[in-house]
Order: sequence, then C-alpha cells, then structure tokens
Amino acid sequence: MKRYKSFDHTADLGVEIFGRDEKELFTNAGYALFDLITDPGGIRDRSHLTISIEGLDWEDLMVNWLRELLSLFNSKKYLPGKFLIDNIREDFLRAEISGEEFCSDRHLIKCEIKAVTYHKIEVKKQKGGWISRVIFDV
Repeated sequence: MKRYKSFDHTADLGVEIFGRDEKELFTNAGYALFDLITDPGGIRDRSHLTISIEGLDWEDLMVNWLRELLSLFNSKKYLPGKFLIDNIREDFLRAEISGEEFCSDRHLIKCEIKAVTYHKIEVKKQKGGWISRVIFDV
C-alpha cells in the first residue's frame, strides 16, 4: 500500500495519506512529513522519545500530531525516523518515536515546512482503510 502522495495547493503543499487502520495512517503521516523535509532513510535510531497527543476529533488529533513532530524538529532539531503508535483513539495518541539530532553534514533539507494547517483537513475511514488530507504551509 502506498503511504502517501503529495499535491500542489496554491503556495502550500498538500499530502494525501493512506493506512489500513488508524495506527498505520498516523504512522504514515509522520513518515510523509519527514520524507518531505529530508530523506528518512538517512535518519539513524539514536534516541527514543515517548509523546502523547490529545485532540477533539480525528482531524484535530492529526494536526496536533504533525505539529508536535514538526515542533520537535524546529525547536530541538530532532529528526524522527520511526513511529510506533501504541495507543490511539479519536481524542488521544501515544507513540514512541526514534531518530536523531539533525546534522547538516548528513541530512539534506529538501523542503522547509513552516506549519501544519487546518485548511481542508480530512481524516476518514473508507472502504479498504483510512485516508487523510493535510495541507502544509511551506
């Protein structure tokens, strides 16, 4: 199954994310974010963090999840490469992420993502799995 595909949206960048279930959808969303930023294949498993996110519904949870991951990169220069979601429901997510600190000698920045937006956010179950549409401010 394809993890995600990107689409152009005015001055922004959109992604359509796929998953067989909620865990895979949110895992693939984290992957998509950092695949757009850099090459996730170059991110080593050097440290692990456990994060918990809350939301009002699936859409709010998705935005909060991606904002938390982007915040870790922007504030701590932490590049997550793997996402293990161990608990998820419509208003809560807990995950262990692993990765390493950004190193300009090893990590090429492909795209600067400034923010995750609520514009046209969608998270829904459909036949065969789950899908989400997210717009990033670039």
